Amino acid sequence: MDDFHLVIITGMSGAGKTQVCRHMEDLGYFCVDNLPPMFIPKFVELCAHSAGRVNKVVLVVDMRSREFFDALIHVVEQMDQENQPYDMVFMEASDATIIRRYKETRRRHPMAPSSRISDGIAKERERLAPIRNRATHIIDTTELKKSELKDKVLRLFGNCQGEQMNITVVSFGFKFGMPLDADMVFDVRFLPNPFYIDALRHKSGAVPGVAEYIAKWPVTQQFLEKLDDMVDFLVPQYIKEGKSQLVLAVGCTGGMHRSVYIAKHLFEFLKARGYGANIEHRDLMKNDVHEHPRQE
Repeated sequence: MDDFHLVIITGMSGAGKTQVCRHMEDLGYFCVDNLPPMFIPKFVELCAHSAGRVNKVVLVVDMRSREFFDALIHVVEQMDQENQPYDMVFMEASDATIIRRYKETRRRHPMAPSSRISDGIAKERERLAPIRNRATHIIDTTELKKSELKDKVLRLFGNCQGEQMNITVVSFGFKFGMPLDADMVFDVRFLPNPFYIDALRHKSGAVPGVAEYIAKWPVTQQFLEKLDDMVDFLVPQYIKEGKSQLVLAVGCTGGMHRSVYIAKHLFEFLKARGYGANIEHRDLMKNDVHEHPRQE
C-alpha cells in the first residue's frame, strides 16, 4: 500500500466535483462517484489486494448519499487513527454561483428537491462544515474558468511535467483517409518517394536502406530541422495549457515509406526529450510489405 493514493472529493453541490473527477481520470485515477462512505474502508482493502493494479483512486462522496453521508466523518476519523494516508478535496462556490449553475442545468438541489435552491444551499453548508474543516485542499470555483480548474488539479495531483501528456505519433496513408483524432497532421508527400526504387518498393520506411534514401535529400534535412524546432516549441505549450493527450499524424500516399520514416524520427525525438510517447503505423500493413523491422 506504499504507492496507494486515495483522494476523497466532496463539497457543495454544483461546485464542480464532476469536473474534478474527470480531470483525475485523465491523470490515471480510478474514479468512483457517489460511493456511500461506509463502503470506503472495504473498497480501500480491495485495492490493497489488487497487486498494484488499482493504486490511484478517487472517491466522490457528497449529499447524494443522503443519510449515509454522515458516516463520512467517522470513516475519516478511523483512517486517521490507522494512519491511512489520503487527500480530501473540498469543492465550494458562492451561493450566487451555485444558484446560477442550477438554473442553467434545471436540476433540483439534493437538499431542497421541493423548495428553493437557496434553502438547499444553506442546509448543505451547515451539514458539510465538519468535513470542510478536515479538508486537505479547498477549491473555490466561483471565479475559476474550466481551464483554470484543470490547471489547479494538475498542479495538485499531476505527475512530473514530461508525463502529464501522452503523445501518440501516427503514420498513415492519405489514400486510406486521415486519422479522425489527429491534433496535427503533417503531409510529407513532397519528400522523395522510395516507391519508385525497385529495391526499396516493398520495404517500410523503418528499414535502414529506405531510411537512408529518404534522409539523404536536402529537402528532407531542412524539413526535419524545422519540424523538430516546431515540436520542441509546441509540446511544452500544450502541457502548460493542460492538454492530456496529443496525436501527431504524419501522412504520405500509402503510409508505408515516407510517413513511417518521419513518424519514427518524431517518436525518437520526443522520447529523447523525455516525453511519454508511443508510435503507431496505422496503414503500413495495408500495403505489400516484404520487410519491416520486428521491433517496429
